[in-house]
Amino acid sequence: MNVNDFISALGTEFYAGVPDSKLRPLVDCLMDMYGANSPTHMIAANEGNAAALAAGYHLATGKTPLVYLQNSGLGNIVNPLLSLLHEEVYGIPCIFVIGWRGEPDLHDEPQHLVQGRLSLPLLETMGVHTMVLTQETTPADVAQWIEKQRTHLAAGGQCALLVCDGALTYPKRKYTNDFPLRREEAIATILAAAGDPIIVATTGKTGRELFELREARGEDHAHDFLTVGSMGHAAAIALGIALHRPEWRVIVLDGDGAALMHMGAMATIGAAAPTNLVHILLNNEAHESVGGAPTAAHSVNFPAIAAALGYQAIQTADTKDDLTCALAELQTADVLSFLEIRTAIGSRADLGRPTTTPHENKEALMQTLQG
Repeated sequence: MNVNDFISALGTEFYAGVPDSKLRPLVDCLMDMYGANSPTHMIAANEGNAAALAAGYHLATGKTPLVYLQNSGLGNIVNPLLSLLHEEVYGIPCIFVIGWRGEPDLHDEPQHLVQGRLSLPLLETMGVHTMVLTQETTPADVAQWIEKQRTHLAAGGQCALLVCDGALTYPKRKYTNDFPLRREEAIATILAAAGDPIIVATTGKTGRELFELREARGEDHAHDFLTVGSMGHAAAIALGIALHRPEWRVIVLDGDGAALMHMGAMATIGAAAPTNLVHILLNNEAHESVGGAPTAAHSVNFPAIAAALGYQAIQTADTKDDLTCALAELQTADVLSFLEIRTAIGSRADLGRPTTTPHENKEALMQTLQG
């Protein structure tokens, strides 16, 4: 189904959410029509923020908003859905459009399987009326279903369309920036300079590139934690390791979208101030792993935020030479450190995925830390 027909069938006028690969046609269409930060379309830091934006829109206009997300973001939605939107609280109507990762009977990554299996029952448990959108669904089907939901929405209820792979179509929009340094080259430079630390990699392509670089270097993966899910939590995982294994130098490879999603982690890290933690932010101002739509990072001064929160050694880099110099400075810094690296959008077309399971990754790292 073409996204324009889908939007027309829903009849919505405000959109907020977090990009998802299954919903790339919707996001690309909204970007073409409205951009990322307009009164009509907002790319939010996390899904709970999107729900709150939607609530504000309804309070201001009386109309029903649309919130889009990957089903992995349901965890961020649960609290505002049940304690803000729900008909037994404020009764704020909302239409959710949810990309269905881990759809039963389809191959997907391990971090999506449990959430994929539980997405429908979770929505039903929360009282969210749900329709599954497949490649066979027509705009007339959507229009008929949404018309049946009008009474539920008018009473302050919520409904959702769970979107299967390929259900929506729209020409792919290309996203770029002006930064010359490729993320994979940046990670390779970090590995060459870092020695033998523990590395925690954020979800998405960062962990995949770290895994393949270790393979290319003939190294094992026993010093790395590949955060395949839990977007935004890699920095807190690294803090937990750093505090309880102070003899190890710990590096977290974070992303701008992930850092923005749960930015409070930086305040917790700054308050704890472990001297063995290096927080590296790979900033391409994009949700690249799910299509490349922009984050709000273009308007964020991360080094200034890090300084304000208590990080003591702070560096930035835009080129490989800058990065080499910054890493040399941080190598001798015995304080909580922060490094922002501006990177280009894009990755190798043949970039693979880890060949070890999450359990194998966990066990190998724990043996390194405790052995």
